[in-house]
Amino acid sequence: MNLILKNAIIVDSKSKFHFQKKDILIESGIIKEIDNDIKLNDEKVISFKNLHVSNGWFDSSVSFGEPGFEERETLENGLKASSKSGFTDIILNPNTNPVIDSHSSVSHIYKKTNNSATKVHVLGSITKQCLGDEMAELYDMHIAGAVAFGDYKKTLNNSNIMRIALDYVQSFNGLIMSYPCDFNLSKEGLMHEGEISLNLGLKGIPEIAETSILARNLEILEYTNGKIHFPFISCEKSLNMIRKAKKNGLNVTCGVSIAHLYYTEESLISYNSNFKIFPPLRTKKDREALRKGLLDGTIDLVSSMHEPINIENKKVEFSRAIEGSIGLESFFGILNNIFTLEKTISFLTNGKNLFNIKNSKLEIGEKACLTMFCPDTIYEFNEKDIISKSKNCAFINSSLKGKVFGIINGEKLVTNSE
Repeated sequence: MNLILKNAIIVDSKSKFHFQKKDILIESGIIKEIDNDIKLNDEKVISFKNLHVSNGWFDSSVSFGEPGFEERETLENGLKASSKSGFTDIILNPNTNPVIDSHSSVSHIYKKTNNSATKVHVLGSITKQCLGDEMAELYDMHIAGAVAFGDYKKTLNNSNIMRIALDYVQSFNGLIMSYPCDFNLSKEGLMHEGEISLNLGLKGIPEIAETSILARNLEILEYTNGKIHFPFISCEKSLNMIRKAKKNGLNVTCGVSIAHLYYTEESLISYNSNFKIFPPLRTKKDREALRKGLLDGTIDLVSSMHEPINIENKKVEFSRAIEGSIGLESFFGILNNIFTLEKTISFLTNGKNLFNIKNSKLEIGEKACLTMFCPDTIYEFNEKDIISKSKNCAFINSSLKGKVFGIINGEKLVTNSE
C-alpha cells in the first residue's frame, strides 16, 4: 500500500523537519519522500485537520489478560486499543496464566500477535511462575525474543536469585527489571501511608517498603556490575537514590507511570478503586519530584502501566478491589496536559534502546513507524472513549489535551476513523 500524508506537521526534535509542515510519501512501508506538495498518483491520501506526525510511540509496561484472564482483556482487543491510542510498540508483561516464563510461552505470544499493527515485545519472568523460588529459563526466553526479565510487580525476596540473575544475563546483554517493595512492610496496605490514610481509616504502605528493597538491589547491582531497570518508582527518596547511583556510575535506569505524574494520594479520598494502584499514589511533593526527575533525565521513561481489571474485581469493597488501572487510551492526552508538546513526544518515543529495540527514524529510506495526532483538541475523557475490554480507568472524567488519529507501522495502517 502506498500512502501520502498531506500537510503533516512533523514533531521530531532530531529531524531537520522539526515543526515543519510537509507531505510524506510512503511506498511499501518505506518513507520515500518528505517535501512540499508531493504530486499525487494512485496513493491513498491521509489527511486530517491539524495533522501532526512523530516517530511511533512506545509503551514499556502493558498488561492484557490472555492467556488465562481473557475476561479482563484479549490480545486482539488489547492491541486494537494500543494502535488506536498511538502506540506502534509495546512491552507486554508476563502476568498471565500460565506465566510467560519459558521459550514456548514467549514464542506463543509472538505467534499470536505477529500480524498486529502494534509490535509486541515480550517481558519474560525472572522466576518460574513469578513465584520467586527458582530462576526461569532466561537464556531460552532471550532466544525466543524476550527483551527483558521481571516478575511483574513482585519483589524477589531471595536476594541471591537477584544476584544470580544480574550476573547471568550479562552473557547475552540481558536486562533485569525490579519492582521494589518489601511486602512485609506493605502487607495489607491499601494506599500511601500518611495523614490521609489515617483519616480514611485505610492501612498505609510506607515509602520505606519501596526504598529498602531499592537500596538492597542497588547494592547487589554494584556488586555484580550488571544493569537493572526499575519500571515504577513512586517517591522522591527513590528518585534521589537512583540519581546518586547514576552519578556513581551504576548501570541503572528507571521509569514512572503516567498516574504518578498526574494524581496524588488525595484521589483516594473518594474511595474510587480505580485509584488503587501499585505502587500507590503518594504525596504532592513526590509527584512534583517525579515530574522534575523526568525532565532532568533521572527518570528514563514514562509508561501507561496499563492493567485491565474486570468489573467484578473493581466494583467491590475498597479493601477487596484488585490493584490496577488502564491507561493506554488516555496516556497522550494526560501527558500533553502536563508537559510541552515537544517534551511529550520525546517521552512517548524514548526508551526503546533500554530494551535493545531499534529506534525508528522519521527519515527518507527508513521504515514508516509513525503516530498521527492532533495536539490541541481539548475534551472530557469518558468511558465511551475506552476501547479496552475492562473500563477500570483512573482518568475517566478528566480533561485531556490532544487526540490520536492513528498509526502507520510498515505496511499496516490503523486510524480512528475506521
